[in-house]
Amino acid sequence: MTPPPGWYPDPSAPHQERWWDGTAWTEHRRAPWAAGPEVPQPPRSSTVPLFTGATGQGREAGGGGRAKAVALTTAAAVLVAAIVTGALLLGDEGDEGDGGAPAARTPPATATGPAPTSAPPSPSPTASEPAADDPAVVEDPLNGITFRLPDGWVRPQYVSEDDVMMTTDGTYDCPGDGGVCRHGLVISRTVTGNAESSPKTLAEQDIEDAADDAYDRDPAGGMPYGGIESHEQVGAGPVAVAGRAGYYVRWRVTTAKGPGGYVQSLVFPSTVGTESPILVRYVFDAGEDGPPLTVMDEITDGIRPAGDADTGGGVGSGIGPTD
Repeated sequence: MTPPPGWYPDPSAPHQERWWDGTAWTEHRRAPWAAGPEVPQPPRSSTVPLFTGATGQGREAGGGGRAKAVALTTAAAVLVAAIVTGALLLGDEGDEGDGGAPAARTPPATATGPAPTSAPPSPSPTASEPAADDPAVVEDPLNGITFRLPDGWVRPQYVSEDDVMMTTDGTYDCPGDGGVCRHGLVISRTVTGNAESSPKTLAEQDIEDAADDAYDRDPAGGMPYGGIESHEQVGAGPVAVAGRAGYYVRWRVTTAKGPGGYVQSLVFPSTVGTESPILVRYVFDAGEDGPPLTVMDEITDGIRPAGDADTGGGVGSGIGPTD
């Protein structure tokens, strides 16, 4: 709390008092023993009269020796006060900076003087807004569905195809024509240019293309796995996806180089728009470095219509064998 206006010990010269106007120090100072009302007073002149009484009183006292002695004693006291005051004022001038302005002063931190005003507290940092997207969910806005990211899977990074929804974390050197490969990826796209709408028929038609694209030749014509040597179907059947009846086909692919892998084509009707069929491709490397096949089932079960966390798979037949 800021003290009221008044005389307080001068923080720059404790042997004298200085006027505090309630908000800041003024340039008015006085000796601690000086009497007078607590109002701002200008500094006293170094020249003072020898007699402080009225002229008439001086003449009446001039007739006696005792009166003269009293007058001389009073004058001496006043003279001493004037000398001290002048010395203090000269000292204050010595405290001025090079530009002539008085040096900055702070209010005294004493019980009788004004306490320094503390700086206002810094505003608390604004809490960050929560992320609008769940970091464990990937959305396919074109087809109106979302995927849950399994452990060890990430959003696509440095992938040229814009319909890749997720990949396993990290890459490795392809065993064939060079380049980098990934142990797993999932692709989502709309089936176009095909009058067929049956999920079963579409899945059966797509599985060979899915195998060739994943393990035979890449878009640049290279053979990252040395090409496909053989394949076998290891699973097929109806499955519910996002509350819709779909169908899947799964192949085991053997390649000339590397352990080969698994591909799966899953087709189901979209839940938005004209309900065009949605095709989801799964590519999993085989061998100990590849993802477990149970993750294919996990990803399928986690497909949801965008904005609907309660509608999922589980209706109809299971995904099929996992070996």
